[in-house]
Amino acid sequence: MLEQIHNINLEVYEPEELQTDISVKNYLLFSELEGEVCAFASERYLVAATNYYTKLEKKYPFYLLDEDSYDRLYNRFLELRTDKAIETMQEDSEGEESEEDISLTDFLRTSSDILTSEESAPIIKFVNALFYQAVKKRASDIHIEVQEKKGEVRFRIDGMLTKNADLDKKVVALIVSRIKVISNLDISEKRIPQDGRTQIKIAGEILDIRVSILPTFYGERVVMRLLMQSSQIPEITELGFNDSLIGDVRKLLRSSHGIILVTGPTGSGKTTSLHSFLREVEAPHKNLITVEDPVEYKSDNIAQIQVNEKVGLTFAAALRSILRQDPDVIMIGEIRDEETAAIAVRAALTGHLVFSTLHTNSAAATISRLADMKVEPFLISSSLLGILAQRLVRVLCEECKEEDELAEDFANDYKLPQDAKIYKSKGCKRCNYTGYAGRRSIGELLVMNDAVKELLKSTTDEHTIKTALEADGLKTISMQLSQMLLNGETSLDEAIRIGLGHA
Repeated sequence: MLEQIHNINLEVYEPEELQTDISVKNYLLFSELEGEVCAFASERYLVAATNYYTKLEKKYPFYLLDEDSYDRLYNRFLELRTDKAIETMQEDSEGEESEEDISLTDFLRTSSDILTSEESAPIIKFVNALFYQAVKKRASDIHIEVQEKKGEVRFRIDGMLTKNADLDKKVVALIVSRIKVISNLDISEKRIPQDGRTQIKIAGEILDIRVSILPTFYGERVVMRLLMQSSQIPEITELGFNDSLIGDVRKLLRSSHGIILVTGPTGSGKTTSLHSFLREVEAPHKNLITVEDPVEYKSDNIAQIQVNEKVGLTFAAALRSILRQDPDVIMIGEIRDEETAAIAVRAALTGHLVFSTLHTNSAAATISRLADMKVEPFLISSSLLGILAQRLVRVLCEECKEEDELAEDFANDYKLPQDAKIYKSKGCKRCNYTGYAGRRSIGELLVMNDAVKELLKSTTDEHTIKTALEADGLKTISMQLSQMLLNGETSLDEAIRIGLGHA
């Protein structure tokens, strides 16, 4: 009887005398256990693993792993294999492959997990490797761009585009065709923009991808947005806000009706925050409905409506229908026009909890924007619960950050203490030479209290409201950026980019 080991985290080991690819195909994995090289299998694949094990000349100690431990080690082997494939991928794909050489059956074979697929066509391998690399580097978007003589691939990581690879001009056309196939788009149409979506499976994880193809002067360019599944939506406490702000947001979420708005520029994490709010209020006895353009996070417990303006399904039209569906909580992807704003306010006043976003730079500016959308000030004060203005700030890599003496000369300009110690990004292997390691949310929360309601009776002017809020103790985004600078968490360049001295 084989000894079974539970809850162990093993690293990949490749015995020199064996071909790793063959052993992985037979589900027999190798790792070191207490300094000794051992073979591992799981009950699921015990027959295949044992058959292969009996053919080995050298007999390694043989153990069974529980499913989770085995899957972890198996995925590490797959990652290692794909990493090796990526190294040779570029040369393969730039070979003399013509479009005819890649058969249609190869193109259409997309259902299996891309890490384990044995497809031979270099373009298919390259596109698969592209998705795999993007996931591994935590990219939110993949850009495939085409210029006069060459093309290039860029990834958006932590909000910034970084170059990933240069491509031969001929190869770009093949890659775009491959992406069109997996997104169910028209391969022959190269004159008009096309939008589609696709799903891929990487190491057991299903990934939704939104595809946009745009014809440019030198050819078609592709932008793919990698969307998270509902299981990956962070909880409120994982968004990165400080504890007091999270506590205040949770109080607002307990309300049975009213509007909670999240504001900020594109890419500031508004949609993620809204979905984490939905996750917080989700309950079996509640009816949750969203109207989004597009649906970014798929969720099992929420009715999600995709806006389709071609057939007249706008935010406003969808909202009207939703109100007849007896909802408790409504999430509107974005308030874009006066009609949507009016219906959202009406929904909040008739006993629904409404979440939505607006593109404004601060909490005070949001009130002015609502007034511009013809929402009366008395309706704003009676329907609005709170406004969260948020940003995503890149955090300096702890391993390589260094003091920025030049920035310290500008301390006065940004109302920082004269002796402030400011750091800047440098770049090392750990942070992929970007100088930054991840992002953190910061936000200012305006809660509609009696003081703000009183103020709205006389004005909706942004500056007046902002001054009054600051006097009342509101910690603005600019103040929080200053604090991050003084704590050595971010650089002056990043703080200015996000809005130091503005917001």
